[in-house]
Amino acid sequence: MKQQLKLALLQMDIAVGQPDANFAKLADMMEEAAGGTAKPDVIVMPEMWNTGYALTEITGLADEYGERTKAFMADFCRKYHVSVIAGSVAEKRRDGVYNTIFAFDREGKEIGDYSKIHLFRLMDEEKYLQQGGKTGRLQVEGVDAGMMICYDIRFPELARKLALDGAKLLFVPAEWPHPRLHHWRTLLTARAIENQLFVIACNRTGQSGETVFFGHSMVIDPWGEVIAEAGEGETIVYAEIDLSLVDQVRSTIPVFDDRRPSLY
Repeated sequence: MKQQLKLALLQMDIAVGQPDANFAKLADMMEEAAGGTAKPDVIVMPEMWNTGYALTEITGLADEYGERTKAFMADFCRKYHVSVIAGSVAEKRRDGVYNTIFAFDREGKEIGDYSKIHLFRLMDEEKYLQQGGKTGRLQVEGVDAGMMICYDIRFPELARKLALDGAKLLFVPAEWPHPRLHHWRTLLTARAIENQLFVIACNRTGQSGETVFFGHSMVIDPWGEVIAEAGEGETIVYAEIDLSLVDQVRSTIPVFDDRRPSLY
């Protein structure tokens, strides 16, 4: 297992309902990240980057079984020898459209997937999307990790389940808007502190209709300290993390040993 991981979070504006434009922009940002001097081990993208929240048109726009996304990411990972948490995309299956993360290793092998299990009623997700049916567990660069999407961070049980299953990293692609910046920062920090792991959260920026997205993609350590945080514009956030800190924090304050699940 690697002890030091270099990360690049692609905080991008998303053209709603325009997959071709979004693929092109994402490719440019990925190449900038992978080809630069701060070459990352892992690249992370925001939620629903292929279509945005074009929910009324989503059935016609969604990536069928994620085939376009998978082919693109696999080729990119092999070319640049980098792992990818491919944000999430609108993925069309036989029974409907899912909000799905696909993850790939440096050889382009798919190493995990996760479809959002908590659908956000304020944006009518439950009317257009299907709920996922499993948690998002995987290994990234030899490290046990978990995946959640946006609204999922309001459900601490899910993050705790992933931590109990061994996660030291928690990846969170999102489309989290104004005016709830305080919620975003507070919930992500809480998930890091209470589960004593790194939280790597990539949010979109820009505007969709009347909704403004504030960015503020973040990397937070197991003490709850913010290692890196973006502003509101389109950017790439770079960070380096030391995974030995997870074991250090967990041994200093042995939260998991002191749990009493028989009482709650």
